[in-house]
Amino acid sequence: MPPRPAAAARGRRGVAVAVLVLLALGVRRLHLARFARLPPRGRGLFQGPLPTASSGRGQPAYQTEGGLPAAHGKGASIWDTFTHHPLAPPGDSRIANVPSGAPSPLQPATGDVASDSYNNVFRDTEALRELGVTHYRFSISWARVLPNGSAGVPNREGLRYYRRLLERLRELGVQPVVTLYHWDLPQRLQDAYGGWANRALADHFRDYAELCFRHFGGQVKYWITIDNPYVVAWHGYATGRLAPGIRGSPRLGYLVAHNLLLAHAKVWHLYNTSFRPTQGGQVSIALSSHWISPRRMTDHSIKECQKSLDFVLGWFAKPIFIDGDYPESMKNNLSSLLPDFTESEKKFIKGTADFFALSFGPTLSFQLLDPHMKFRQLESPSLRQLLSWIDLEYNHPQIFIVENGWFVSGTTKRDDAKYMYYLKKFIMETLKAIKLDGVDVIGYTAWSLMDGFEWHRGYSIRRGLFYVDFLSQEKTLLPKSSALFYQKLIEKNGFPPLPENQPLEGTFPCDFAWGIVDNYIQVDTTLSQFTDLNVYLWDVHHSKRLIKVDGVVTKKRKSYCVDFAAIQPQITLLQEMHVTHFRFSLDWALILPLGNQSQVNHTILQYYRCMVSELVRVNITPVVALWQPVAPNQGLPRLLARQGAWENPYTALAFAEYARLCFQELGHHVKLWITMNEPYTRNMTYSAGHNLLKAHALAWHVYNEKFRHAQNGKISIALQADWIEPACPFSQKDKEVAERVLEFDIGWLAEPIFGSGDYPWVMRDWLNQRNNFHLPYITEDEKKLIQGTFDFLALSHYTTILVDSEKEDPIKYNDYLEVQEMTDITWLNSPSQVAVVPWGLRKVLNWLKFKYGDLPMYIISNGIDDGLHAEDDQLRVYYMQNYINEALKAHILDGINLCGYFAYSFNDRTAPRFGLYRFAADQFEPKPSMKHYRKIIDSNGFPGPETLEKFCPEEFTVCTECSFFHTRKPLVAFIAFLFFAFIVSLSLIFYYSKKGRRRYK
Repeated sequence: MPPRPAAAARGRRGVAVAVLVLLALGVRRLHLARFARLPPRGRGLFQGPLPTASSGRGQPAYQTEGGLPAAHGKGASIWDTFTHHPLAPPGDSRIANVPSGAPSPLQPATGDVASDSYNNVFRDTEALRELGVTHYRFSISWARVLPNGSAGVPNREGLRYYRRLLERLRELGVQPVVTLYHWDLPQRLQDAYGGWANRALADHFRDYAELCFRHFGGQVKYWITIDNPYVVAWHGYATGRLAPGIRGSPRLGYLVAHNLLLAHAKVWHLYNTSFRPTQGGQVSIALSSHWISPRRMTDHSIKECQKSLDFVLGWFAKPIFIDGDYPESMKNNLSSLLPDFTESEKKFIKGTADFFALSFGPTLSFQLLDPHMKFRQLESPSLRQLLSWIDLEYNHPQIFIVENGWFVSGTTKRDDAKYMYYLKKFIMETLKAIKLDGVDVIGYTAWSLMDGFEWHRGYSIRRGLFYVDFLSQEKTLLPKSSALFYQKLIEKNGFPPLPENQPLEGTFPCDFAWGIVDNYIQVDTTLSQFTDLNVYLWDVHHSKRLIKVDGVVTKKRKSYCVDFAAIQPQITLLQEMHVTHFRFSLDWALILPLGNQSQVNHTILQYYRCMVSELVRVNITPVVALWQPVAPNQGLPRLLARQGAWENPYTALAFAEYARLCFQELGHHVKLWITMNEPYTRNMTYSAGHNLLKAHALAWHVYNEKFRHAQNGKISIALQADWIEPACPFSQKDKEVAERVLEFDIGWLAEPIFGSGDYPWVMRDWLNQRNNFHLPYITEDEKKLIQGTFDFLALSHYTTILVDSEKEDPIKYNDYLEVQEMTDITWLNSPSQVAVVPWGLRKVLNWLKFKYGDLPMYIISNGIDDGLHAEDDQLRVYYMQNYINEALKAHILDGINLCGYFAYSFNDRTAPRFGLYRFAADQFEPKPSMKHYRKIIDSNGFPGPETLEKFCPEEFTVCTECSFFHTRKPLVAFIAFLFFAFIVSLSLIFYYSKKGRRRYK
């Protein structure tokens, strides 16, 4: 899960990505344990269009308009006072960590200028036109139209500004969604009445709303009375974290909320009776909420979650949408603090909303939600769960998401990848709630249009789709990556299925290698009972056991492969899987404990020899890796590890001699060799990588010159090749970063072998620019040694990683490569948080072809971990199905010369949680993924109607132990003739002897 933000800000004039979707809902019963029954989080990518979608954006007045108090007739608001004379609550500073491009940190951050929207109506609306939105949410500044806050002569300049904005929206065909109160109460009302703590303020609010309805109501169809009353009441009057900064008591916070509800109801009734008949609009209140999940699935935890939502969202939602009164959980726990509604007030408040206006994002979640209101349960940014809960709790209302989004650091400029992927997640969850859960979501508002003043966070974070340089005079709006993403999403009206992501029908070539991987096979040299030379007697009468006879032994016999008891069970499982190839790694330290041939473990060699010969006997091709990096000594003999490992050039020479021994002992059975399996470049020094390349090349030349002619095998290196994708697909910087990481991850070892014979130019140039000259230079002799030392290109691929050029999170930022890795939070993830991104495999195969030509390629390892439960293996089924299908696309559509696919891993005993066989109680049990893989193997891919008629004849590997007869065919023919003559002679003798007996009868 992405790191939880410390604190983020509230929106601006909410770039109301209003995706209006009109759907009918059937009635569903409310379940008591609704938290246990809600739909799953659904983290996978959901594709589909939004029904009848319309989209918008938004901003609130104080955060973006600017305009000093008294400028153009504007009165002072409580936020003008609060920011110019901050109370500086402990740990809540608005002047710390102010980024470049923001106002000076020497003074408290204010909204005096902010994004200067007041003077830039055309600029703002042009941004809306570029996005293609249909709705725009903004707020009216109460102090701008009524400087003193109360009814009287309005400020003509203020009215003119909002008319100009509304007229421009009308010209663009953008529907306004207007908020009357977004936290900026006129200071005059605060001074005169004590703000919302005074019940009399409801009448002033009604008068202000009437003014707005009269002047603007003909052009506005969606009104929001108050934005987030929870924050206004609790943090404005109880904690004092926000304006007006009153550090009162909880009792005062609950009293303010009481007055806010009454004020909202007065405005709703005013519109309903006096303006709705002629203007035909709708009115609601924007309620903010978090989502909370049970820490444990117990009745107590579920009730605590219900209580948490009651104390935040239900505090205002239940009086309006249910019965005019507070939730029972609040009344039971806060009886002495919570004001009481009279019966007439309950009737007055009940039903005063024409739709459910929901605000969901970082302003409340993970920031302004008081910890004690979580009731020790787990908070999470799960919009889909919240939408389903609101649908069940409040009788299936129409829900308009009037604010939703995330934030990035104030230092982040235009490549706001984190914001973009949160936006994608929230919109996808909204789509799932509509299509899968039947929730009636009528609108979605992404927040916000442009960067602005972020309340108590000042300018330390950014939430806009458009970047604003706050130090510039022009305040030009520059579209961020999130704006371009959102623009495309609006054009497509959601997430329609892309042709390139659709499954492909077809089959692989008949000689395609279907394999399984076990990097660390079970090496058990324990011999079977049949090799015991002792003699035993069975004590039939007493102990019923075998009793060893002392001093009596049998004659020692020749050892056979069947004597190794551990081999045959593994062979049987491989046969059950129907694989054609099996890849495993040798243990250098076991074969040569000292790293050289002064001490050879012949028992281990015999075990490996038996393993490969038994594989060949059952027509499974062994694929053997000479070296696999593994703890504790990087897969090296201890002596070599102590002498510097791959830093020591001698290790390369020792590896060549070790390889020679393996070729000599096992080569007659092995036709595919891997010198180095997945050397991990990210923790490898440049000198170690240099020596590793030479070790590979030396081993390749040993095989090529000494063994290839007789053994007729192939040999190469296997590189780990996870795909690196630009986090912001519209960003040239991110594309450059992705290419740089690919060259450092893959090209470092691939380019010298498969390409130019030298290290990648991108890698060399990057290091030279930073005065890093540790990357060795490859001499001409070394180039001749290394370049071209391959017979095929083998790659291991597991996942895809996103990279961003922005330094969003300093802890995760790689200063060396100037890159930050991240993930798309909508992607599926394994229990160990490995992202499932099938299309990444196809991309890396095409990248390798583009870089190194049309080489034969093997996907030598591909797999994912699972959980502890049987149903968790379904993720691996999905993983294999889709990754193999992407491999098929690469082969058929892209012309990749793909020769084989190897699933990782064989069993859980040697690779816990990665195996296709579960290991428990000394028994191997096939998982559903093994059976699924076997089905794909048997079908040789994904045959459709046009490929069903294809038939691949079964081929058998020629027994290498029979080579004695193949090289002596005349002798074999002579022996066959003698055998035939012998059979004929026996037949004649038998015939005539039988005939003679009949004659004497």
